[in-house]
Amino acid sequence: MPRPGHDEVVLINGFPSLYAQRITEHVLATNPRAFVYVVTRAEERAEADRALGALGQAEAARTCLLEGDPAAMDLGLSGAEYRQLASEVDRIHHAAHAAWVGIDEAEAARANVATTAEILELARAASSLEALVVHSSTAVSGDRTGVVYEEDLEAGQVFHDEASQARMQAEALARRVMKDAPIVIVRPAAVVGASGPSDRLDALHLTALLSLTTPAEIPLPLPHRGDAPVHVVPMEYVTRAACAIGRMEGARGKTFHLVDPHPISARRFFEVLARAARARGSALRQVPAGAAAMLLRTPGIERVVRSPKAFLEQIARAARYDARAATSALAGTGIMCPPFEAYAEELVREVEEHVNTRRAPRPPSASPGGEAEVYDPFS
Repeated sequence: MPRPGHDEVVLINGFPSLYAQRITEHVLATNPRAFVYVVTRAEERAEADRALGALGQAEAARTCLLEGDPAAMDLGLSGAEYRQLASEVDRIHHAAHAAWVGIDEAEAARANVATTAEILELARAASSLEALVVHSSTAVSGDRTGVVYEEDLEAGQVFHDEASQARMQAEALARRVMKDAPIVIVRPAAVVGASGPSDRLDALHLTALLSLTTPAEIPLPLPHRGDAPVHVVPMEYVTRAACAIGRMEGARGKTFHLVDPHPISARRFFEVLARAARARGSALRQVPAGAAAMLLRTPGIERVVRSPKAFLEQIARAARYDARAATSALAGTGIMCPPFEAYAEELVREVEEHVNTRRAPRPPSASPGGEAEVYDPFS
């Protein structure tokens, strides 16, 4: 049932992650008659309110924040809220996921699999749904090598981190109900520009941080002699491509790789990153030389990796992601993935923000004396 005064109702799941924020901003900017619902957990309500407040008055008037839980039954909403969503929503972007390094199995399952199961239930209940866009990841290919096609999923691959395996399981759930719901799956590579300073670090940002804080005289642990492709894409490309494909009727029931068709090599990735840091006048090189080793003492990381090389291997996969479906769908739209050189400074900025946030003084604690503590930049 159309919402009065609007020609499209969109639900964006995963707010207020920066990834979900960017999708929200794009939907509101490109369709002035769209109305957007976002579902936010109670503990993230303040952050979500700030994000919506930053949209601008006109855009904020076309949004509605629902306090719930993307991993809970009926998204943690009241019966009335859930029924209203099911009767109004035309399009869903399911962007509730977690991929930080060190996530444990239970948390990965809740953040990735449970959220997907719940959004699929809503999709089946929605009376006028045109598309459910499931935001997956190329990481679902695990340790596969060679060409990975968009229709591929379960191929006996091995996973070295809980997040990637859970995201594969989540995508498998979505694929099983494609006959019953208009599902579109998009698989971006590691995304630059989707991580805020308060987010926990993922393999991409840990790799960049390792690179930018390692003294120049110490060789970096390059996989496959440095010629392994590093699969990264900018958030702006992912947002535009996912939203465009999600509006195409012919996209239903298909999967799309959102990747750089000419991925940069690991060696070149580090060279470009260092040059971008110099261009920004980044102070990351002034982080104490021994600090990079502290990465391996971050709580939880020891469950995932045994050496710095493993961070890089999570984004420098010995695979080529065939993207013929995405290329065909986006032909004529002007939406193309730029080379890493065009957005490398964005990655440096993200890492700087992470470090600066973690080095900032904590608020006074309730401990005796109430003295402010200082964040360890790698905690």
